[in-house]
Amino acid sequence: MKSVLAFMAAAIFAVGCSGDYQRVETFEELALEQTRSEEVYEAWGSLGRGLYGGWSDKDLRYVRDEVPEREISQNMKLTCWRGERASAQIMLWSAEGADGVECKVSDLKSADAKLPGSIVQTRFVRYTITDEQTFSYKKSGNTFSAADMLDSLARFDMAPCSTRPVWVTFNIPQDAKAGVYSGKITISHQGCGKLKLPFELEVVDHTLAPVAEWSYHLDLWQHPSAVARAQGLEMWSDEHFEAMRPVMQLLANAGQKVITATLNKDPWNHQCYDGYESMILWTLGKDGEWRYDYKVFDRWVEMMLGLGINKMINCYSMVPWNNELEYWDEAKGETITVKADPGTKIFKEIWTPFLKDFTSHLREKGWLSITNIAMDERSPKAMDAAAELLEQAAPELNFALADNHKSYKRYTMMRDVCVAIHHPADHADIVMRREKGHNTTFYICCVPSYPNTFTNSEPFESELLGWYGVATDYDGMLRWAYNSWPENPHLDSRYGNWMGGDTFLVYPYARSSVRFEMLIEGIEVAEKVRALRREGVDTSAIEAVLERICTTNSQDHTQPWHEIVVEARKALDEVSRM
Repeated sequence: MKSVLAFMAAAIFAVGCSGDYQRVETFEELALEQTRSEEVYEAWGSLGRGLYGGWSDKDLRYVRDEVPEREISQNMKLTCWRGERASAQIMLWSAEGADGVECKVSDLKSADAKLPGSIVQTRFVRYTITDEQTFSYKKSGNTFSAADMLDSLARFDMAPCSTRPVWVTFNIPQDAKAGVYSGKITISHQGCGKLKLPFELEVVDHTLAPVAEWSYHLDLWQHPSAVARAQGLEMWSDEHFEAMRPVMQLLANAGQKVITATLNKDPWNHQCYDGYESMILWTLGKDGEWRYDYKVFDRWVEMMLGLGINKMINCYSMVPWNNELEYWDEAKGETITVKADPGTKIFKEIWTPFLKDFTSHLREKGWLSITNIAMDERSPKAMDAAAELLEQAAPELNFALADNHKSYKRYTMMRDVCVAIHHPADHADIVMRREKGHNTTFYICCVPSYPNTFTNSEPFESELLGWYGVATDYDGMLRWAYNSWPENPHLDSRYGNWMGGDTFLVYPYARSSVRFEMLIEGIEVAEKVRALRREGVDTSAIEAVLERICTTNSQDHTQPWHEIVVEARKALDEVSRM
């Protein structure tokens, strides 16, 4: 053991090819107080000098401080459609460390065509602290480092005795010629020690529609306040809106359909690190008349529409989680907080003038037909009161609901219904609603523990959600938090009682994640399967796997779900070659 430790100490001082090197400026990941086993020390000690690497399984997580035990390959093959965004993963590791690690991609060549290397993006994956997966709502109290954030660094310094994933994204052009392309990624550190990892890309003769034409109804709730706090900006300032644009562009690029807006103070009663700021300022004038300032709401909606997120505007909420509303009382010269429980006199008195004015404003802006008054997991009693008042005061407005009470059966006119994954909708109702032009989706949040998009979830679970949605015939999915960041998500993904990563899918400064990229792969799966069906292709091989998904308990983590996802991909690839 002493000789192994001596080797590790000596390796720390290795400088590589050149003694003159400017270190990469970045944050330092948190180190957990964990004791390495003797086997781990021996594995690092038996490793030769230099940088090691190969293609790894993008579906699974790898431990940061251990020599990779899962299979590593020197070759990789992908089957893609034109217009697809596909992912792969490289794993790097070194006992002595490696400074200035860089990845360079060659052009991709087939027998009679070429694609530029610029269609391939490589990003170093960073580790954040998360909770140990217990497959129950209760936490164990144990933590580990999970690879998740895709950094924007062009170079990276690897510490001794560490691993580092590299996420590889292939952006296949819409006009790419079908064929089998070969290329390689060259990885060097300080300009030397080059690793060459070849890959093969089969582009089949099918084209995935542009994102703007996807039918998949994606609804990830946005959180403007988190962007302002995380980047130290004044709320609703010009700088704040500019900072939000690239974060929300990532969302638009994933096919997001819904703009999340707030009608009054924090509708979720501060369930995450940052409360939601109101987008509409309510004022009770000295004359007893209500006035509403829509400037922030309008600017937010216009920005999101400009990014291509334009199917719905879901406004939260007539029934906030604490039923509190806030307004400026001009006569008193102070902000008043009032509790307006659904069905009470004050509920009707305070909401009626707003709903009438809001309807007029939306009609003037041309947004009335796409705007919903949205509620989240509210009781049937509260929904009855809200629906009744909405019908009386603003019959032209529709409403949306994240539903865990089967309320969609009571309010069949609801344009946007999302049911909890563990309270599935009846398929006959999905079909009936679709015939009316209404969509039905499913949602995940703090539950279930499996499948989910926590930082402790295996990456393939995010894609599995896409397969699940196609198998059960939902129109898409919702998740309660796109960017509700904890204090420092790049260091620690945990917040409150929620599992690590529950409150967000991307990181500040528009940095994606392994989970988000795999979620997009699941959305592309849904689009491809539906496109093949429309084209009249024989999809029986795919349908067989979808039937297996339907008849297997999706929340039972002991089932061979990784095997099922791999089987489903193979079936989709085979059918795509027809």
